[in-house]
Amino acid sequence: MSRVSQAQALENRRRAVAAASQLFRERGVNGISVADLMKSIGLTTGGFYKQFPSKEALIAEAAQSAFGDLDVLLESFDTAQGDHGTARGALIDYYLSPEHRDQPGTGCPTAGFAGDTAREPTAGEVRETYAAGVEKFAAWMSTEADDGLAAVATLVGAILLARATAGTELSEKILESTHEALTAPPGA
Repeated sequence: MSRVSQAQALENRRRAVAAASQLFRERGVNGISVADLMKSIGLTTGGFYKQFPSKEALIAEAAQSAFGDLDVLLESFDTAQGDHGTARGALIDYYLSPEHRDQPGTGCPTAGFAGDTAREPTAGEVRETYAAGVEKFAAWMSTEADDGLAAVATLVGAILLARATAGTELSEKILESTHEALTAPPGA
């Protein structure tokens, strides 16, 4: 039996974390087994335990990776738009789009990990990672008038409801009405 090089082992770990990040947001942490995860990247279950001490350790690393992807996305909005106010509006447009609703696996980890993190009483490291990610997202969404927490809560709540009602008129109405509420001029 051949041994895997250290470089290949690191690449296998990176692939496992990336796949877990997507699949956990798509199906939930209980909706994907270690065997299914490893099969999705062409590796064996035994390889998993050479990389991670437990599924919980992978969940924490996958959540951290997903929030890192969110950081990159937010930076790209700032770069593409030129000023933060315009970038904030563009993010709202993206977040409340049918495309974001219909692609949870590559969507916002704030929404993707919310249910699992809330239901797991021993979330520990995952909950800390999640809370730090939410705080960072809220700071990015903040304005001179507020800390961004209400905007993040509104976005996440809206996308979760829109996903839960996907395929119905209500889903579209949730996206549209939330967009109007978040982009209306102050005092309107």
